[in-house]
Amino acid sequence: MIQTGIWSVATAALLVGAVPPGALLAARGPAAHRLIGLQLIGSVVPLALVTLSLAVRRPDYLIVPLVLVLLSFAGTLVFTRLIDPSDDGPG
Repeated sequence: MIQTGIWSVATAALLVGAVPPGALLAARGPAAHRLIGLQLIGSVVPLALVTLSLAVRRPDYLIVPLVLVLLSFAGTLVFTRLIDPSDDGPG
């Protein structure tokens, strides 16, 4: 039971500590900062899902972070391909 609490705290710490700054970066600023925010969220959310899977003791939930990592990588490639040099704007 103590192990479940530790994994739940780790999940909450990842979600509260890293997702809001990543979302803020992804929503505002020049294109390079938005890409950094996208990468931050793309690397933290799968870790949070892995810790959540460990917290609820369901190893079959690990397929979701695996798929999310692959989609995040593809999304980053699409973002960098479609980025326009004039998209940087002020800032």
